[in-house]
Amino acid sequence: MALPFGSYDSVKNRQNRSLLASTQFEDDSYHIMDIEIDKKGLETCQTGLCNLDGQELVLLKYHEVPEFLRGNPYVVHGYRSLLPFNMCMKSLLFWTNETMNIWTHFMGFFVFLLLVLYDNIIALPSMNGSLSDHIILTIGLSCFMFCMLCSTGFHIFCCHSERASRRWLAFDMTGVTFGIIGCYLPAVHYAFYCLSIWRDLYMISITVLSACILIFNLHPHFFSHKWFYTRMALYVGLTAYGIIPTVHWIYLNGGISSHIVQMFIPKVTMMYMLGSLAFSFYITKFPERIFPGKFDFIGSSHQLWHILIVIAFCYWHKAGKEILMYRIAHECPA
Repeated sequence: MALPFGSYDSVKNRQNRSLLASTQFEDDSYHIMDIEIDKKGLETCQTGLCNLDGQELVLLKYHEVPEFLRGNPYVVHGYRSLLPFNMCMKSLLFWTNETMNIWTHFMGFFVFLLLVLYDNIIALPSMNGSLSDHIILTIGLSCFMFCMLCSTGFHIFCCHSERASRRWLAFDMTGVTFGIIGCYLPAVHYAFYCLSIWRDLYMISITVLSACILIFNLHPHFFSHKWFYTRMALYVGLTAYGIIPTVHWIYLNGGISSHIVQMFIPKVTMMYMLGSLAFSFYITKFPERIFPGKFDFIGSSHQLWHILIVIAFCYWHKAGKEILMYRIAHECPA
């Protein structure tokens, strides 16, 4: 099926010309994270594709894109495919089925950057926070920012090539791991603030579990479609592990009737509810599964997943600051 690329016959012909061009100019290009970038920013666009404006950028249907881009058959239209670096970046300004995925987490990065500045310059000094408080909150928010950037990068460059897509998926999943660490770090630190032995034990266990998942990332098939549910099971397991220190924390603080437990266990419950809701959209592909093609550009499950993750991170950061304020107001017993 020929596609309307103006004076260009088809995607296949465009790829062939790109291959010839890349051979001709191979000495003038370099790769960063499996993305080919020409030194002058021109040779990658020898086909002329980079000269297209937004109205001429052809968006493909699901059955027209390569296998590595076929992740959700219920999102029918709006796909980019095999774009050079320049066009991947230019597509940020075009409306595709990745636009919301890109901008929700790109803007999320700036939300957490502003929170880092606000907490360190205004909030913590006003609460008489210690140096360790500055460090813990900054590391937690930095994990969130890293998660947002990795996700943004994947959704920008996943259409560059199959190799780039796999590399950036690895970054994306690494970012998810750090996002989970960013949730655990301040929570464990302040929940077990007066029980340093348990605090250190849970910190070590979370670090080991996270490191194991990062090691799994090195497996050559880890990011294949075949391993999708294995990946999901590992990340769900890492998240669900938090139930163990939570139950232990309730016990150490005198049970469910304890004042501090009644203050903060609803926040833990809400966080898990937000995470579960986000994951349910992600795994079920609702609502586009019910109405294929109706949510291609806005309202798809992955976009809802992105928005809920940002909300969950913001909510958990707020809860972390509240338990910090409690610890500042209530000193540890002698």
